[in-house]
Amino acid sequence: MATTKKTSRAKKTVARSSRARTQVMPEPQAMNATPAAPVAQAAPAMNNILVIVLIILAFFAGYFYFKAQNLEKGAAAGGTKQAQQQPAAPTNLKIKKPSTDEHWRGNKDARIVMVEYSDLECPFCKRIHPDLVKLYNDNGGKVAWVFRHFPLSFHPKAQKSAESTECVTKELGNDGFWKMTDAIYEKMPTIELADLPATAASVGANEGTVKQCIDAGDTASVVKADQDEGTKIGVQATPTTVFYDTKTGKSQTVEGAVPYDQLKQVLDTMLKG
Repeated sequence: MATTKKTSRAKKTVARSSRARTQVMPEPQAMNATPAAPVAQAAPAMNNILVIVLIILAFFAGYFYFKAQNLEKGAAAGGTKQAQQQPAAPTNLKIKKPSTDEHWRGNKDARIVMVEYSDLECPFCKRIHPDLVKLYNDNGGKVAWVFRHFPLSFHPKAQKSAESTECVTKELGNDGFWKMTDAIYEKMPTIELADLPATAASVGANEGTVKQCIDAGDTASVVKADQDEGTKIGVQATPTTVFYDTKTGKSQTVEGAVPYDQLKQVLDTMLKG
């Protein structure tokens, strides 16, 4: 009987041990499984964070891209932007009446004067330049053209390019100004500041004299006077072209490198007025 009781106790002990093992053995599995749940949950969370970060980066990339476009189509000193190829600005600028003492091109008795506020490095100014030349040539003595400097601060070649045209003017007069302006637009954007004196020589000026004038900044005040006037009246973009009727004093402002047909339409309308 003693033996039987011992055997029975042994069986019960073994049974408890087996249950204990049965209960204990899964515990490591449970312990191993427990960290897996947060990892599984962390993966989507990390993905969500990554998506949010990418959205934020995309937003700022888009913001700076379009800002760059508006300022490489963008802002000049004082928040002025370089114009996009968009239709005319809705507000007409009250500009200073154009004078033959300025950089005047064409008939001095022309009724309509195109007053252009421009930056010699501006790609949109370069784009519209041939159209303004064509409009001027196609309309004989009916339209004249006045150029006013408006160099944008973020264009490193604009200021000195403008000064160089004034340096040439000092030597060759108004005709020299227009020849130098045409030459710079033709060579932009590859022309460098160091090339300006040679470009001046190609239109008939003395290379050394022009170089000295540019280096000394002798004509910087002339350029600044134009830009100050443009800023004062509210020029917001380059190119900005104001068609001014010398007979009535009325004007029509066109902002940007608009197509030739649109320029012609504005001119034709004003000639009929």
